[in-house]
Amino acid sequence: MPHGAANSLIAAWQDAPWQQDVRRRLLAWFRNHARTLPWRSEPTLYRVWVSEIMLQQTQVATVLPYFERFISQLPDVQSLAAIPESDLMKLWEGLGYYRRVRSMQAAAKQIMSVHNGNFPTSFDELIVLPGIGRYTAGAILSIALDKRLPILEGNTQRVYSRLMGLKQSPTAPDANRLLWQFAESILPRRGCGVLNQALMELGALICTPRSPACDNCPLRTRCYAAEHTMQETIPGKLTKLKYEDRTEFAFVVTNREKSKYLVREIPSGRRWAGLWDFPRSSEQKFAAADDAANWLAIAEGVDLQAGTKQLTLKHAVTRFRITLHVYQARLVGGKSNAPHDWYFASSDELRSLPMSTTGRKIVNRLLSP
Repeated sequence: MPHGAANSLIAAWQDAPWQQDVRRRLLAWFRNHARTLPWRSEPTLYRVWVSEIMLQQTQVATVLPYFERFISQLPDVQSLAAIPESDLMKLWEGLGYYRRVRSMQAAAKQIMSVHNGNFPTSFDELIVLPGIGRYTAGAILSIALDKRLPILEGNTQRVYSRLMGLKQSPTAPDANRLLWQFAESILPRRGCGVLNQALMELGALICTPRSPACDNCPLRTRCYAAEHTMQETIPGKLTKLKYEDRTEFAFVVTNREKSKYLVREIPSGRRWAGLWDFPRSSEQKFAAADDAANWLAIAEGVDLQAGTKQLTLKHAVTRFRITLHVYQARLVGGKSNAPHDWYFASSDELRSLPMSTTGRKIVNRLLSP
């Protein structure tokens, strides 16, 4: 046991009778309270993989319609590997963290080339695929194939910490190793996939970060945190991300007939690469729309003159809290042709192009009745 963690733990979690009782209570609760989810009703390797990637940093309620649409259009590895990137990004539009879906397609292509299209069934083969780490590999194989593999993610690390009385932050190296040890020791010889799902479900529905529903928890009498009224202090606090406030400007430019709008595909290496967006000042800081328009003229070859402000949007991206001011604008000199790498898109094209999150909000405002 790591030094420094022992003084906060109950030793009982390492004993077989304690583990057996926790499994029994948890599985009985899960049978009565498990949510009906499409990847649970048909837990193939591919479907579980798609669900696990979608659920990273995203709530189940948000994922459900995306999962159904994704699976209906891309039912297997072969179709995921073959779809054009623009169509794939359109399917994912709105889920955010777009690196996830690019990694999925890269993994699908690797499965096609290395495994002849057969989804890997061993941990060692799975964990080397793009976007798949220890937790994801364990979740896929335990849920789909009932392999005896531990899982550790946000919900389960909170459950494990409270059961054991682990007061350290789960991200501390000693604490993280101990949590993986718990995750492995709690697994039965059979039924590992069901138990892993039950543990995640308990964390999602009962053992929540704040104000957990301890009175409804099947493990209340086995929980160190509940016994010592430490639910609000266990697990130890994670380092909070400090957000930086940022102001950006976007410009809506139409052709002479006012029927099309200037957009482009965001190039590789930029935020939201592969999606489409309006002219925007996302690379530099500016205090005024005119300054942003002048910078775009030099940096992007879009010689704009800012007009009146249309709306303001607020959103967060990685470590930034962004205030986006959207202005009408025109091309200087009355140009009617789109500059290099830019395109005048019709209303129908704007509806079908994969857009950035705020780009889609601008489209919805432009095209609303």
